[in-house]
Amino acid sequence: MLELQPSDRRPGAPSSSGGGGGGGGGDELIRTYKGWKGNNVFFCGGRLVFGPDARSILITIFLITAPVTIFCVFVARKFIDDFPHHRGVSVLAVAVGLNILDLIFLLVTSGRDPGIIPRNLYPPEPEGIESSGEPRLSHTPTQSRLPRTKDMVVNGITVKIKYCDTCMLYRPPRASHCSICNNCVEKFDHHCPWLGQCIGLRNYRFYFMFILCSALLCIYVHVFCWIYVKRIMDGEKINIWKSLIKTPASIALIIYTFISVWFVGGLTGFHLYLMSTNQSTYENFRYRYDRHENPFNKGIVGNFMEVFCTSVASSKNSFRAKVPKEPVIPPRIVSGAMSSPSLQKVSQDIEMGRKPVWHETVDEELGDMDKDMETSVTSRDLSRMLPPEETEGRGIMHSRESSRGRRGGSWEFSGRVNEDLRSRDNEPSGNDASRDLLVEISDASTVRSRTGTGIGRL
Repeated sequence: MLELQPSDRRPGAPSSSGGGGGGGGGDELIRTYKGWKGNNVFFCGGRLVFGPDARSILITIFLITAPVTIFCVFVARKFIDDFPHHRGVSVLAVAVGLNILDLIFLLVTSGRDPGIIPRNLYPPEPEGIESSGEPRLSHTPTQSRLPRTKDMVVNGITVKIKYCDTCMLYRPPRASHCSICNNCVEKFDHHCPWLGQCIGLRNYRFYFMFILCSALLCIYVHVFCWIYVKRIMDGEKINIWKSLIKTPASIALIIYTFISVWFVGGLTGFHLYLMSTNQSTYENFRYRYDRHENPFNKGIVGNFMEVFCTSVASSKNSFRAKVPKEPVIPPRIVSGAMSSPSLQKVSQDIEMGRKPVWHETVDEELGDMDKDMETSVTSRDLSRMLPPEETEGRGIMHSRESSRGRRGGSWEFSGRVNEDLRSRDNEPSGNDASRDLLVEISDASTVRSRTGTGIGRL
């Protein structure tokens, strides 16, 4: 069975405790919508919730209002005196009323929570593992052990529910994650680009009323434009072509509404079919119930009753509630024996947007090993290892030179170093301690050459 998620694990979920400052003492409190992790756009202090592409609503409003305005000015106004007792005003009033009603349904659909499921702060506990009582960070290794799907029985039929990695929860049946809004939405239907909002459990009925009013408005304008053309034909006793030339506004509206009615009218018919079978657009496009029985189908009457005659589900989010501000996780500081300057360089490269180069990191690591080896050798017999003033900078191998040798594919010492080693080896002093130290350096270089050859081949 699907377990309910505790409300304290979800930011913005309505809290049963009174007040909005339930965080730890001293925690900064912010409105939920200000720290919202989805891509939604909020207005009026979080009272209106739009999708990330909310600007498309302005285009939709223009496409609805502009034709109606032209119709009222150039067509409907002509019918005012054609009926007794000024009943011709009703032609104008109906057009304006349908336009206003259409805009209301548009704003109600696009400006409300479509049924967003609050995301968890950390993954749920795997089954069979007892909780330690301490909250885990998001995307921990425990999350990889969670099963991707679970079985749930709905009306005697087993359905699978999926785990959402982004929201860190098991989605309820018929829910899906919208990649545009970056939210999991209950009874997800689709994301409408004309409204800039997801269509889901809480706004589907208003969406259907919007496209229905749009279709009726197109039909209404289209029909009365033809009536006006017929009125011109009868009044002036001319053919249809000459009457169309006398009213160019009617020509434009007839063409516009004819094209639009195929879109919104076809969409209205398609959603009537979906409602009669209790499907969503998402489910229908995925052929979800072609081979399986629909566990949510209640019959044609029951399905329409479910859409229009049930109360709108309450939102699971309180966007205006005050919640503790999530602390910013500082960059991890690497310390100890394994730390090196190259790790800091790689982190700086990532922050600056530059991809770290692997061989540069290896060169710097080996250069650090050179310096450590030189320091340890010179500390044993500093007086014997320091070169004379005239050979300063010639007898000690530098990491920069060795890096150039590795980049060129050669791990041999430079000619100056070899010459210095031979000169020291041929010294008549016969100092065994100095010779032993030189042998150690030679052995170390041999080991590095063997190891470096293997690295160079990777």
